[in-house]
Amino acid sequence: MDKILVIDDNRAICDALALLFDLHGFRTETAVSPDEGLKRLVQGDVALVIQDMNFTGANTSGAEGTALFREVRRRHPDLPIILLTAWTHLEDAVELVKAGAADYLAKPWDDAKLITTVKNLMALGRLQREQRRQQGEQRTAREALAARFDLCGIVYESTAMQQVVAIATQVAHADVPVVILGPNGAGKEMIADIIHANSQNSDGPYIKVNMGALPAELMESELFGAEAGAYTGAQKARAGRFEAADGGTLFLDEIGNLPLAGQVKLLRVLQTGEFERLGNNQTRRVKVRIVAATNSDLHTAIAEGRFREDLFYRLNVIEIRVPPLAERRADVLPLARAFLGGRNSLSPEAEQALKAHVWLGNVRELQNCMRRAALLAQGPVIGAESLGLSQGRVPPPPGPSGEPSRTDIESVLARHAGVIAAAAQELGISRQALYRRMEKYGIAKS
Repeated sequence: MDKILVIDDNRAICDALALLFDLHGFRTETAVSPDEGLKRLVQGDVALVIQDMNFTGANTSGAEGTALFREVRRRHPDLPIILLTAWTHLEDAVELVKAGAADYLAKPWDDAKLITTVKNLMALGRLQREQRRQQGEQRTAREALAARFDLCGIVYESTAMQQVVAIATQVAHADVPVVILGPNGAGKEMIADIIHANSQNSDGPYIKVNMGALPAELMESELFGAEAGAYTGAQKARAGRFEAADGGTLFLDEIGNLPLAGQVKLLRVLQTGEFERLGNNQTRRVKVRIVAATNSDLHTAIAEGRFREDLFYRLNVIEIRVPPLAERRADVLPLARAFLGGRNSLSPEAEQALKAHVWLGNVRELQNCMRRAALLAQGPVIGAESLGLSQGRVPPPPGPSGEPSRTDIESVLARHAGVIAAAAQELGISRQALYRRMEKYGIAKS
């Protein structure tokens, strides 16, 4: 079990706190000087520090406690610290909270409030350690994939994208069609790149066709080629994309836009590898790996007669779904930094705005946002005002002048399972401020 370390020169206070915490199931160790406290921290099983601000009777400036706090913070940046003193100065409290203090309480303390604060900090600590453990596992998994496969420079940290990339690398070597589903701008083409780069045909041609950008009347000639005079404006014979991709991979983006006549020919190529150019009866044979992508609901298109069911099942040997950026928020900041290319950095306010934004345009919208911000920024650090994010698509700020409403507080508390420390952090206020607002709105402490 993790321990609480109390550092106070008054042994009576150390004993009183140790007894209080023992009654609530916490193990406690005590130290009566900064040096003794720092030595105890070396053992590494302390989850929370409660420290005095003054250790010499003649010195009531708080300088000793400030020095101890900064040294603990330097050695253990993630360790929560509660400052406890009879000599409370608002200026000191503000400065040390800004520097990372978890809380600042006056002697004599309120047992109930202190225990509630400790419980929340311990719960938050466990949550953060679990998050770090998961992040470590995900980082190890990413590094393992990157060591074995060519990931084409893809940037991600989310579990969802880890699973997508793992599937893409797993099926890349198999010579079967793949369908990639997902909204526009989510990164379907990047997954197709990874599949080709790690396929048996990686040394062969890699041809990309955006079906959504081709006029319907030209799709067949673009895919299968055409002889001179096969249609108005066809001055000479030309090979299609299938011929160009022979021995490699053909990526058909927005496959749902392919007209039914083209779907029949595509089905035949998938079955036999054979096709004819438009205006020519000579059968040609190619060996091409098909990777298709769409943001359409192909099941609905089949029901409406716009997409052939037999083609769907021929293409859909392997199906990979790329989630929208809104469902993998852990990727937002890594992608944003990658798009900036190290030329600019993001302010904390900009990072918060990026994480809060609803990315309806997915990765493509984020990329454009970063390009715009880099141009508009007044210096190397990009502020939230340079992002140009639409307020209509960002969750509204809590109440007038940033004051969280009862609904805001209740929803944030529910999201964090009643953990005050985590809820206060999301609301951007101190734990004590959150307690005051809960009391004001009559919100019970869970």
